[in-house]
Amino acid sequence: MKGTAFAQPLVAATLLGVVGLLLVAVSLNRFLFRLGRISREQYQDILVRSKTWCWLALGLLTPIVLGAAWVMGAALVLSLLCYREFARATGLFREKEIGLVVVLGIVALTLANAIHYDRMFFATAPLTAGALAIITIPTDQPKGYVQRVALGVFGFLLFGCSFGYLGLIANDERYRSILILIFVGVEMNDVFAYCVGRTVGGPKLVPLTSPGKTKAGALGAMVLTTALVALLTHRVFRGTVVDRWDHLAELGFLIAALGQMGDLVLSSIKRDLGLKDLGVVLPGHGGFLDRFDSLVLVPPVVFHFLSYHLGPLGTHSAAGLLPGG
Repeated sequence: MKGTAFAQPLVAATLLGVVGLLLVAVSLNRFLFRLGRISREQYQDILVRSKTWCWLALGLLTPIVLGAAWVMGAALVLSLLCYREFARATGLFREKEIGLVVVLGIVALTLANAIHYDRMFFATAPLTAGALAIITIPTDQPKGYVQRVALGVFGFLLFGCSFGYLGLIANDERYRSILILIFVGVEMNDVFAYCVGRTVGGPKLVPLTSPGKTKAGALGAMVLTTALVALLTHRVFRGTVVDRWDHLAELGFLIAALGQMGDLVLSSIKRDLGLKDLGVVLPGHGGFLDRFDSLVLVPPVVFHFLSYHLGPLGTHSAAGLLPGG
């Protein structure tokens, strides 16, 4: 697939667009600093964030360009890193049996994607939940049973199963365009919400959960992201049943709404735990969950929306990456 990577819609344009936006951001930051419009602290903060974004963009786009196996591997790593942050923040990391089952469940999802065994992928969620329900019973410690099992299931579904759909999508011949559609839609949704919110202001959306978000920003992001996703989806699925104004608008609305809901879900977790960030590994951004919170609810919905209208994604692709798939 390496030879055809840039032949798919959105791939080359996205790579050029990301590079261009980062260059503009760095140049504009320096220009505003020299004019005295921003302080040295703000200048340094934006510079750090821009550098981190360079590495994030490289980490997101490189697997997509290299091939499906790389995407599945990247989804596995992202799932494990995000679950690790969640487990440390909630104290679940102390429950070794729970952590072992979650990790094995994430690995099973990746294996199912690698051999293109979709039934195994969909069966892994209930089987892992069942395993989490029984794994700590032999320790004979009923105190806290509901909490640790619920946290384990919650963490697996959000950061294992949901991100696992990125690998599942990679089994489709159009996976590069679909994944870029998801990432561009989700990230621009955040940008639109921030820009409209700061420009218009107005009442807060949910001030106790996310003090920085406004109703105007949320509404503006919904409108702009829906339009952007509809435009990109039209280009990717031109001439198919998805390429109708109502279907294009529906997909755009779903990505916009669920992107914001994912952000608020993670904000709710952080407020409940009394934390500002869930990690510190990404300078200027926090942890992986702080950066990819808007993504957690989107991949399953995009997969099932497209599968509903086009037939199961990956049906016409090769049997699998590993023998026996």
